[in-house]
Amino acid sequence: MQRKTFLTSGAILLATAALTFGAGAYAAQGHAHEHAPGAQAPVLKLNAGKKWASDEPLRQGMTRIRDAVEARLPAVHRGQLGTAQYAALGSEIDAQIAGIVSHCKLEPAADEVLHVILAEMIEGNETLQGKNAKARRSAGVVKVVHALTQYGKHFEHPGWKSPSLDH
Repeated sequence: MQRKTFLTSGAILLATAALTFGAGAYAAQGHAHEHAPGAQAPVLKLNAGKKWASDEPLRQGMTRIRDAVEARLPAVHRGQLGTAQYAALGSEIDAQIAGIVSHCKLEPAADEVLHVILAEMIEGNETLQGKNAKARRSAGVVKVVHALTQYGKHFEHPGWKSPSLDH
């Protein structure tokens, strides 16, 4: 179990480094991304007005994250999700993000858009795990839901439905 946690944490660290530092760290994972010096940071955009193609590992990972979050939303809304439950949710999100990153097969432009979404998701996940002392854990859940919504708006995923934050 300790090895699995270490491997997952290592993959998440690599994903975070990739999202933070760009091509160099991400290439260490086996991805070749070209970023011109001084280039603008990646932004959310469509592919000539259409959603980006997704692959099976991305769809599976995002579906698992959505399902995990959605299952806990009623307790989050009631203020009844405990520390251990937030930690379990955070671990599930960490594992799925690590899987998405390690199996990335998207074209470079789509990959850049995905990086923006994953960066927001990672930030939200850190908050829901209690790593941001200035924010409530529930605010992290909201950020993860927003990232899932952005994913649905920017990537093809048949049958995708983002979780709703409505009570």
